Amino acid sequence: MTSGVREELLAAGLAVFDRVGFEGATVAAIRTKARASNGSFFHVFGSKKELAGALFLEVLRHYHAAMLAALDPVPNAPQGIDRLIRAHLDWVVLSRREARYLFEISRSECSEDVRDAQRAQNARLAEGLERWRAPLVARGELLPMAPVMFVSQLIGPAQIFCRAFLSGRDRADPRAEAETLIACAIRALVPPGRINNKDGVAS
Repeated sequence: MTSGVREELLAAGLAVFDRVGFEGATVAAIRTKARASNGSFFHVFGSKKELAGALFLEVLRHYHAAMLAALDPVPNAPQGIDRLIRAHLDWVVLSRREARYLFEISRSECSEDVRDAQRAQNARLAEGLERWRAPLVARGELLPMAPVMFVSQLIGPAQIFCRAFLSGRDRADPRAEAETLIACAIRALVPPGRINNKDGVAS
């Protein structure tokens, strides 16, 4: 029963945060949206901030799962770049409310305990990416660079590009620019002259 109430409160929190932001949200508004009593709320979460942290970790887990799913079955270098960028764009568009919360709303509202859990989740994502990336680097199919640099070159441009969509400034579907984002990432991450398209055809 507690698990069900928790999920309802998280869903309500996401809806309220999306509508009015963290500062504008109140426990009363979240409870009303979830149709939960005051006692039910505080039985599950100690505060609005605690709910926000739990929601952040839940949304982050969903995002990471979508990204890692793009690497199954294991792709070659350009295929992996293609799939990961498309996975990011798909998740942003199809889970727009969650993406807005993850990338736009929740940035400074989490406690250090949540940050520790975030670092652990990020480490699991990094490990999954490295299992795919490391053999390709060893074979010269991807340029050698620090993992954080690899991710910034791979997903960073897509994240920046999606900001206008998430903020509502631009209603155009960011997936329309997938091919351009993929082509730019391949140029940044694949050795010049090694591979020139996402199907892995050598130049």
